[in-house]
Amino acid sequence: MKIILVGPAHPLRGGIAQFGALLYNALEKRGHEVSFHRFIRQYPKFLFPGKTQKDESKSPVEVKSIPLFDPLNPFNWPLEGARIAKEKPDVIILNWWMPFFGPSYFAVLLVAKLLCRGKVMLLVHNAIPHEKRPGDMLFTRLVFSLTDYFIVMSEAVKDDLLKIKPQAKFILTPHPLYEVFGQPRGVEESRRALGVSGPVILFFGFVREYKGLHVLLDAMPGILKKIPLTLVVAGEFYEDKEAYMEQIARLGIGENVKVLDRFIPNEAVSDYFSAADALVLPYLSATQSGITQIAFAFDLPVIATEVGGLPEVVADGETGFLVPPDDPAALADAVIKYFQTDNSKRFRENIRREKGRFSWDAFAEAVEKLADE
Repeated sequence: MKIILVGPAHPLRGGIAQFGALLYNALEKRGHEVSFHRFIRQYPKFLFPGKTQKDESKSPVEVKSIPLFDPLNPFNWPLEGARIAKEKPDVIILNWWMPFFGPSYFAVLLVAKLLCRGKVMLLVHNAIPHEKRPGDMLFTRLVFSLTDYFIVMSEAVKDDLLKIKPQAKFILTPHPLYEVFGQPRGVEESRRALGVSGPVILFFGFVREYKGLHVLLDAMPGILKKIPLTLVVAGEFYEDKEAYMEQIARLGIGENVKVLDRFIPNEAVSDYFSAADALVLPYLSATQSGITQIAFAFDLPVIATEVGGLPEVVADGETGFLVPPDDPAALADAVIKYFQTDNSKRFRENIRREKGRFSWDAFAEAVEKLADE
């Protein structure tokens, strides 16, 4: 097949950029002719809460891509649609994760579909955004109306998709692993690199209210009564950091919480997941989480909340524990249980056995199957 991928890629940073690059590699490996039209820019500066949108990693996930699509410049949109049509693709694949890109996607796809026969496939990370804004559903419906096929990665996203487009042609296949951050390192070596010692739990990724860090902090006093551990919080704060620091001070847990307010470059990721005994995802809402797929790539068990697609990936009592959302006591009990019953070895063995169903080759095969229909 002749396939065009449209989306962010290096030098832009983030999980969607890495997802697109890894999908490109998987499709090309299976013999398809793939071209990548990457974003020139991603978000306007005044809307981006992080420090930089550029990937400053020394070992970025790079693919052959051409900066052609500017979602912030309306004059670029019809030109990009015409460029796509000129290549006469069989399939046009875009990632969908927030309605902000709806107007640009709609314009590009409208022109492309008028000028060529290529089918549009949307990789839906979130059908309904975690943080809703005016116009979200309008932009979502417009883009979905021009989409021929959908790929979803959890039952939660499938249900949201069918609420918006009941007749959608879709396939459900799990989010693949992010196996691009190197090999696991020695536990003690990694803990020294992070400046911690003893048992460690990890909260990883940018901080927003829906990710529930405040719930995990509220659970910490109960955890520390039984297990003298360190919580490492690694990721940029996309909202008021001081509120969290005040919560840490109020709870008296400052000596047991290490906050690293920064984007973690690729070459450093291994230290965080190698140093930790478990990843903790106290999310209040979720669809699926790419962070779990980093953890599983490092054979790291996950303690998560029963929201969205997380229960489809984290098998309770087998590869981690699941707890109700927004329940600090239940979260504390799960962490204590994990350490007191020494589940680590068994959970890690189960994760290694499960990895096959999270391969990029299987994901690319699902793309093929849907396109063949």
